[in-house]
Amino acid sequence: MLDPDSGLSLTIARIVQRLKGSSLHSQLERQARVSLHKPEIKLESLKEDIKDFLKTSGWEKKLQNAVYSELNVFPSPCHPAAPPEHMKEPLAYMRKAQGSWEKRILKSLNSMCTELSIPLAQKRPVNEQKELLNKWNEMGTDEPDLSLFRPVYAPKDFLEVLMNLRNPNYENGEQPSFRSHLGLIQVPLKVKDIPELKEDFSELGLNIGQLGIDDSAQVPPEFFENEHVRVGQKVLAEQDSAAAQQYVRQGCPTALRADLWALILNISNQPEDILYYEQLKSNVIQHDLLVDSLIYKDVKLTASNDDYYFVFEDYLYQVLLCFSRDTSVLEHFTYSSATPPKSYIRGKLGMEEYAVFYPPNGVIPFHGFSMYVAPLCFLYHEPSKLYQIFREMYVRFFFRLHSISSHPSGIVSLCLLFETLLQTHLPQLFYHLREIGAQPLRISFKWMVRAFSGYLATDQLLLLWDRILGYNSLEILAVLAAAVFAFRAVNLMEVTSLAAAEAVLADLSTLKVMPLLQIFLFATVT
Repeated sequence: MLDPDSGLSLTIARIVQRLKGSSLHSQLERQARVSLHKPEIKLESLKEDIKDFLKTSGWEKKLQNAVYSELNVFPSPCHPAAPPEHMKEPLAYMRKAQGSWEKRILKSLNSMCTELSIPLAQKRPVNEQKELLNKWNEMGTDEPDLSLFRPVYAPKDFLEVLMNLRNPNYENGEQPSFRSHLGLIQVPLKVKDIPELKEDFSELGLNIGQLGIDDSAQVPPEFFENEHVRVGQKVLAEQDSAAAQQYVRQGCPTALRADLWALILNISNQPEDILYYEQLKSNVIQHDLLVDSLIYKDVKLTASNDDYYFVFEDYLYQVLLCFSRDTSVLEHFTYSSATPPKSYIRGKLGMEEYAVFYPPNGVIPFHGFSMYVAPLCFLYHEPSKLYQIFREMYVRFFFRLHSISSHPSGIVSLCLLFETLLQTHLPQLFYHLREIGAQPLRISFKWMVRAFSGYLATDQLLLLWDRILGYNSLEILAVLAAAVFAFRAVNLMEVTSLAAAEAVLADLSTLKVMPLLQIFLFATVT
């Protein structure tokens, strides 16, 4: 175990090291040099005077936000003696399972490549480059023949893998306490109970004002909303990421949401960010990747058929094609259980010096991947900013929904939390559904993998994602999934098959997220 002082020293050293290579570091240096010419900077108190200047000119706040962002994204440092893979995933059997799953994905991708005789990557002919550049803002009008392409995998394939996960240390010695878990997930991970969740999500309490609640016994909704907007404007004026994160736990006013999310994610869309996005766009124009067709196919199968999101088809292509080329995304693999796939230049198989990551960002899209981007299109209309927000949301949260790990926000823990909450607080419903062959997780898994995108009405989804950002956790997805089952419990007790249960839960678009969460967490008898 790492003692607190050593842990703090390691964290500080890591943050300093990371910020040294950032554009913020060079901007701070430039501003410090500029300040030397100011009359209020005295040689005898140079250090303090420069500090004061950076504070009054707002640069100290930018540095604080950058540090806060690093603390939110990167896990606490491991013990110096721990091997590097422990930072990715501490449990060996989880690492092994993730490795096996990656091999299956690559096998599926390679077999498609062979069947269709399409290379993984090739340079586009000049005339094709010009054509793509001309229709960059209207790619949705293009109708390429994608009939032969299939998604590399769908959420239900991933669920089958998670259902077969086992901790080898538990196989010989039966543990009655854990074996009493009747769900599909059979790994012994620590998940929170309702009292712990109440404490963690205390701001969602029944006596605390919330956006997304139409009536409250404590405060008239219009009074709370007006005051909440005023506080939100003040938080934005202060430009404080930590304050913004605390603020959104009670929901974001619609007019302030885009700016508040950008502040929490520390996205400012500087000229160099716009230039970086243009470089990614240039890479898309120049090279054709096999994953481009997977992205096209996914958008056509999901967002294009969605009543809320079909209008954003062009944005989705732009963001996802650029995302596939973005090598900065590779950095998240230092704290993800996943490993980016490698490809070798033809004829050089197995020779590491000829290896490249494929796709360049290391992420192979699956069925429904484009739904991580779609809701963000309601908030951001400038492509480079939309892109940066999505990329940051992905490397903070969404990658955990399609990789096997023991992290509390990882999909395995979310599944176990969902099943445990149902089994503990709605045992009759859980047992009934299990007996008729309608295990609840078979229905709720797709909701959680997509963070409910495409299932909830957009205004409700954004209220849910407010809380994901506010609590820096995905656990609320499992709580909401359990709350949906609790809400429809009476109807579900009458069904006699999986198909009937799915029919009862087929349409979530009329649900109000916040009342469901509040009632389940704070009105459940524990």
